[in-house]
Amino acid sequence: MSQKVRMDMLPRLRQRYAGRGRQGKSLMIDELCEQFGYSRKHAIKLLNARSGWGGEPGGRRGRPPKYEAATVEVLQRIWRAAEQPCGKRLKALLKTWLPHYEDEYGKLNASIGKQVRQISAAQIDRLLAPGKALGRGRGRCGTKPGSLLKTQIPIRTDHWDIDRPGYLEADTVAHCGGSLEGDFVWSVTYTDIHSGWTANRAVWNKGAHGIVTATQDVEDRLPFAILGFDCDNGSEFLNHHLVNYFTDRKKKVGFTRSRPYQKNDNGHVEQKNWTHVRQLLGYQRLENPEQLRAINELYRDYWEPLHNYFLPSAKLSSKHREGAKYRRQHDAPQTPCERLLKSRGLSAKAKKELREKRASYNPFALGRELESRLRALLLPPLHSSRPPGSLRSGTAKGKQKRKQPTVS
Repeated sequence: MSQKVRMDMLPRLRQRYAGRGRQGKSLMIDELCEQFGYSRKHAIKLLNARSGWGGEPGGRRGRPPKYEAATVEVLQRIWRAAEQPCGKRLKALLKTWLPHYEDEYGKLNASIGKQVRQISAAQIDRLLAPGKALGRGRGRCGTKPGSLLKTQIPIRTDHWDIDRPGYLEADTVAHCGGSLEGDFVWSVTYTDIHSGWTANRAVWNKGAHGIVTATQDVEDRLPFAILGFDCDNGSEFLNHHLVNYFTDRKKKVGFTRSRPYQKNDNGHVEQKNWTHVRQLLGYQRLENPEQLRAINELYRDYWEPLHNYFLPSAKLSSKHREGAKYRRQHDAPQTPCERLLKSRGLSAKAKKELREKRASYNPFALGRELESRLRALLLPPLHSSRPPGSLRSGTAKGKQKRKQPTVS
């Protein structure tokens, strides 16, 4: 059927089709299929004006939308404030965040509140799909082998007993821009294997003294005691200063290292390089030592409470191979605080302190203060890799106009 014939014939055929009974409609469908070679389903769609040529291409087909625009707006606000989590994680955090949302934006309408609480994780992903952020480039690896104590610190050849908190993995991230030459800031990340509790500190040039000082500051603020410490083969960790820090005490801490060039041995902390470091500070070069104090305040007072108390994550519960594919199952997303509260390795007093600290924080207030301080620290000379819209007064168009800093 040519385009001209389609435009001339179909409107008249549709009028005749609409006025016929069941038997007449069946005869017209048979005639259209025989004359033009259409399948029966396609002929029905053409005569019902649901497929091409004279239908309503601009009209929305299917059932009407179930979720109101106000519901999507609530999800978008929480999604941005929570660092743009996936649907499963966002579904898990809604229960904790909604009371704070109502304090910020007013009490929700009953129907909107019901929709937000009942929405599924898959539907959240579908509704938020248009606003998904694009990723950025990767940085450089700054791990240099430390051979001084390599033979004295054992390789972890088996999995620790991780049914309780206290076993940490550590790693460093270089804020060097495009070159590892010269002096610049490093971030040190500490992650508890059992709960996912994560702490970060900024150091200058990852010297042994700075690493020990950062480790001591993190240990003083942890809600549990350190039982084991595992790191990669970098010289910032394999040195006498850190070894003595963990061994010169009444109850020694187990000190182990991963196999060289095997990043999966420290997988719990390696996966935090983006979510806890790059997403906050980006990939640009930080070469001003005066920024150390401000970065550590960001980490300690705002970034860590936001992640540890309010942002859930899912842990791998099982993994098995079926043919050429691996099947992985994860537990329900929980925050590190929730995992600690359910742990048997924490005292009742420590759990009470955790609940009190969590109740004292407002995630929306943490996010506002974090953005204010981050703007003063990084913009305009540098750009953060946090999702677009996190720094509310900046736009994507404005970011493109800003001149990129040169790397010396």
